Amino acid sequence: MQTLYVSEQNCYVCLQQETLIVKQKGTICGEVQLPLLEQILIFGRSQVTTQVIRACLWRDIPIAYLSRMGYCYGRVLPIGRGYRQLSRYQQQLSSVERLITARAIVKGKLKNSRVLLRRQRKRQESEVLEKALQSLDYLADQAAAADSWERLMGFEGAGAAQYFSVFSECLANPDFVFSGRSRRPPGNPVNAMLSFGYQVLWNHLLALIEIQGLDPYYACLHQADSGHAALASDLIEEFRAPVVDSLVMWLINRHIVNAKDDFESRDGGCYLNNSGRKKFLKAFVQRMTEEVQISDGLKQPKWDLLTQQIRSFKQFVYNPSHQYQPYRID
Repeated sequence: MQTLYVSEQNCYVCLQQETLIVKQKGTICGEVQLPLLEQILIFGRSQVTTQVIRACLWRDIPIAYLSRMGYCYGRVLPIGRGYRQLSRYQQQLSSVERLITARAIVKGKLKNSRVLLRRQRKRQESEVLEKALQSLDYLADQAAAADSWERLMGFEGAGAAQYFSVFSECLANPDFVFSGRSRRPPGNPVNAMLSFGYQVLWNHLLALIEIQGLDPYYACLHQADSGHAALASDLIEEFRAPVVDSLVMWLINRHIVNAKDDFESRDGGCYLNNSGRKKFLKAFVQRMTEEVQISDGLKQPKWDLLTQQIRSFKQFVYNPSHQYQPYRID
């Protein structure tokens, strides 16, 4: 299944029989067969015809509307998605079951962050990287034993701060300077790519969560304040380092993105421009379609890893005695 990204501005998406046509100023810049489509992501100022919306609703294909930097304004969903059979089971999870799952998620996130840094240490000896590895190991173990959400979030925050304090050690392109994580707004090109990548991945997870019939508003680690789809925020944690952070490092170190040409400054922050978003999304899709080895010698695209984890969480909801196991890299 495919995702249609409309990242160029002022595009027009129309329907011709079973094919979606993406046009810009009368020029066709993309086509995709409707039966092969899983979701549509519209970035910025582009239009979708009523015929396309109706066809997507009929086929259970969600349409997400995002800002140019990847913030999701909202989604168009078929009315049947409003019924959540699993929601009742999610609501019945006890506070202990939710805390155990939240601890596993945070531990998985910190361990994956540690593995990514460890891989960089193999390429270059670094005392600060070594100290960060030790700290992340300690904080992951502490998170696994946290007796409250407050303490757990404290360990998670400390781990994230430790991780991003040495993130610049992994960047080999002098044009990209990174002194720390800044979110709203992103303060520099590195933060712009991180924020954009997290938002794209979050939307993918949200679509898959809905496809599996889970209620995105009932989670274990995050709270669904102000309509926040907290379950997507839970499940993205274990994928941040292996999917988005590693991709950002690769794009920078391979000089695929240009610090001057692929970004723009506006609204007090730094964001990917049209060319930067196009490069990022192309590399993101290519990486997620790569096949990885799984059990029994089988291979599957990285997309399936997301679905596999959501199905694992779904099984946990049905039977909490089978504790949820986050995705781990080694």
